[in-house]
Amino acid sequence: MTTPPLDIARVRAAFPALSSGFLFADNAGGSQCLAAAVSRLSDYLLNTNVQLGADYAVSAHSTARVAEGEEAARELFNAESAEEVAYGSSSTMLVENLARAMEADVQEGDEIIVTGEHESNAGPWKRLAARRGAVIKLWSATHIPGASPDNPYAVALQLDALLPLLSPRTRLVAFTACSNILGSLVPIADIVRAVRNTTHALGARKTEFCVDCVAYAPHRRIDVRAWDVEYCYFSMYKVYGPHCAVLYARAPALRDSLSSLAHHFLDVPDKPYKLQPGGPGYELVYACAAVPPYLRLLAPSGTLADAFDAIARHEQTLLEPLLAFLRGKAGRGVRIVGEEEAGIRRVPTISFVVAGERPIGIRYGHFYAYTLVDTLEPKLDVEDGVVRISLVHYNTVEEVRRIIGVLEEVLA
Repeated sequence: MTTPPLDIARVRAAFPALSSGFLFADNAGGSQCLAAAVSRLSDYLLNTNVQLGADYAVSAHSTARVAEGEEAARELFNAESAEEVAYGSSSTMLVENLARAMEADVQEGDEIIVTGEHESNAGPWKRLAARRGAVIKLWSATHIPGASPDNPYAVALQLDALLPLLSPRTRLVAFTACSNILGSLVPIADIVRAVRNTTHALGARKTEFCVDCVAYAPHRRIDVRAWDVEYCYFSMYKVYGPHCAVLYARAPALRDSLSSLAHHFLDVPDKPYKLQPGGPGYELVYACAAVPPYLRLLAPSGTLADAFDAIARHEQTLLEPLLAFLRGKAGRGVRIVGEEEAGIRRVPTISFVVAGERPIGIRYGHFYAYTLVDTLEPKLDVEDGVVRISLVHYNTVEEVRRIIGVLEEVLA
């Protein structure tokens, strides 16, 4: 049975910022925040702002509230346990902590494969490799089979470009589930399976995976268990929550591959606290507990799977007319970066380049995917980078028409 379409009026009512009439089309940089999340944050600070773990009533209440936020993250990851989830101030900081914690388990000559996507899942591993004498290999995006030969920017991460990089020394593969520039979805389970089979046959000591879901989490259901990955992360402030991030570390990896960053006298060999020294902002963790209930309301079944199915189908209605418009401007020098067609492999994060100088008043740059933009051919000025429009499910078709109208004027 097909999930009913989203009730867009109900969706938009959950976000007070949308009543301003301003068109938010930079959602890959951060979504609008749910009113329910702000209410939780305020209520925590005003009524339960005490240290956790004590036996007096307010502390017990505060501890239970933080546990709600931890359970919310577990649900969004589909993790086995909330004790596999760490909170932090940002995705970049959490991955840096993860790399620091992995340091003792990385040997000289080990190989770490990264992509040119957002630097949060590349920079920490480059620094770890430099400290430990490990080797960095780059899995580059390559031209999509069947894409227009006239568009050299129609590229994506593809398995056939990854497999030759594998060796008996492959220790970690760090890649994105969805590019914040290309907007393309990566078949995570297929990639993990192929890599594990290959490195096992080659006799690798240990191969783990760190998946960046920052640009994936607003659009599709995360499932770390189905994907069979050790580490995964995303930013809650890009999934309608407050400004913080969450990291999944599978229990065996948390215990066996990572050293603790916590105080030396704390016994946390299998606890996520080993990755969040000093603890997270408790009010932020509790505020994140508003996200899964909101998402479940989007589908009559009340399941996250159906909610994300409805989100994906609505977002295709936003994506199709905008991609069609940009394809129609190829004669004016417009080239879509990534997959040129709407469909199951695409989310509504759309980047494009324009030949020549044009005053386009939409945000542009490399969006911290510096290496990806720097390696595109023909060469781009990295600081100018690409123009990016990023939509999510609270955007409407009418807003897409407004965007197209603006672009029509400047590209005429």
